[in-house]
Amino acid sequence: MDGTLGLSKDVLDRTPTEVIELLLEQAERVQKLEVEIEQLKAQNGKLRETLGKNSSNSSMPPSSDGPRFHVKRKPPTKPSGRKRGGQKGHKRNVRPLVEPDRVAETIPCKPEQCGTCGESLATAADDPEPRRKQVVEIPPIQPQVTEYCIHSINCPCCGATTRGTLPPGVSDGSFGPRLCALVVLLTSVRLGKRPIKQLLADLFSLDISLGMISKIERQTSRLLKTPYQALWRIIRESNVNIDETGWRQGKKKYWLWLAASRWAVIFKIAKRRNAKVAQRILGRHYAQVATSDRHGAYNWIIFRQLCWAHLMRDFQAMIDRDDEGQAIGKLLLAHAVVMFGWWHKVRDGTWSRSTFQRRLRDFKTIFEADLREGVELGSTKTARVCAKLLKSWDHLWTFSHVEGVEPTNNTGEREIKRAVLYRKTSGGTDSRLGSRFVERLFSIVASCRRQERNAFDYLTAVWTAAISGEPIPCLEPPDQHAETRKAA
Repeated sequence: MDGTLGLSKDVLDRTPTEVIELLLEQAERVQKLEVEIEQLKAQNGKLRETLGKNSSNSSMPPSSDGPRFHVKRKPPTKPSGRKRGGQKGHKRNVRPLVEPDRVAETIPCKPEQCGTCGESLATAADDPEPRRKQVVEIPPIQPQVTEYCIHSINCPCCGATTRGTLPPGVSDGSFGPRLCALVVLLTSVRLGKRPIKQLLADLFSLDISLGMISKIERQTSRLLKTPYQALWRIIRESNVNIDETGWRQGKKKYWLWLAASRWAVIFKIAKRRNAKVAQRILGRHYAQVATSDRHGAYNWIIFRQLCWAHLMRDFQAMIDRDDEGQAIGKLLLAHAVVMFGWWHKVRDGTWSRSTFQRRLRDFKTIFEADLREGVELGSTKTARVCAKLLKSWDHLWTFSHVEGVEPTNNTGEREIKRAVLYRKTSGGTDSRLGSRFVERLFSIVASCRRQERNAFDYLTAVWTAAISGEPIPCLEPPDQHAETRKAA
């Protein structure tokens, strides 16, 4: 602090010492207050940005927006005046008929008399192609109970007692493969143990205890260990979408990781959200393409595609900050919208990939120039995002030249959303064993969906193999199935 307070020596000589000391004290206090004001301004800016975050300008899910957040909707379109339903020139969308060999009963519906003159049609010839109408119904559901009488018979020769054994393929437990498969499949659709118990009672008049449901889940988890591990090999040899979200195991914070390829999906619950977990999932020497957000845990991946949906949220955040970076945010967001319009033409076959790549040449030049301008701005956060995108430049365009890679991580987010919905109803898992069950079950069900397999049939096959003492079947991609059949 300047000890003269900006006053001349003559004035200082005539000013009492007590007054000077008071002025110095007040000046020092003013200076401290000015520093505090600047700090509070910075904190206020951060708080306003945090409160302003939503699903449109950050990676936050839409479910976190809350009731006060209103999505900007497009204005309602004017009525076209056309009738509801399919329009002229468009193919009618109807449910396809079941094949005749799957029809349980065919009932002819013939008119008895002419609707015009009333003449009997008993002797008239049938029309060769009648209109087919199919009604689908569920048969009465009744559990099939099979009783096995296990006899113990004394030998007439030596007197020894020999007890009979169950036929091959019969479970030692009280429930068969299909019922066990149904129990765990109901778990995968976010039903807790008590709702499962009630549903089985309502559908089948079946009384099953909560303890038995837990036992079936534990046994299924052990049975799925081998096919679950086999999915990891598929993941590590494929292009993947990878993502992670928060999880609860007991009272501790965990993370639910997901890696999804064309034919397989892996869920993994881990303590950390770092690169070591990502390397454990994909393998340290992963050489395929991984599509992800900008999370630093994926920076070690050589071939990567950054999610443009997340980038567009970053650009929207630049706009919402209402500072020097707002104009750049608007430009970058507009560029992204144009690029997506071009990409949609590639996906629907309007454009070839080579046409898209030619359009990208000038586009990249303009986009890079805008990013570099953003780096020079006074807006710290905007400059930081722009600098990071320039540093990851090659990872923005992998989708443009690698077949099968999309510019967004929507696939990964859709897959992980199913587990998030389970988390909402269950609160997470209670133990390590519970986490292993969720990992394996959700991975198997999602992989069946990817391979267009029936998850219930597969889980039934797993239980049938276990009861029969046969190897547990693994989920192989369709091309591997073809190779196996060819080798056989």
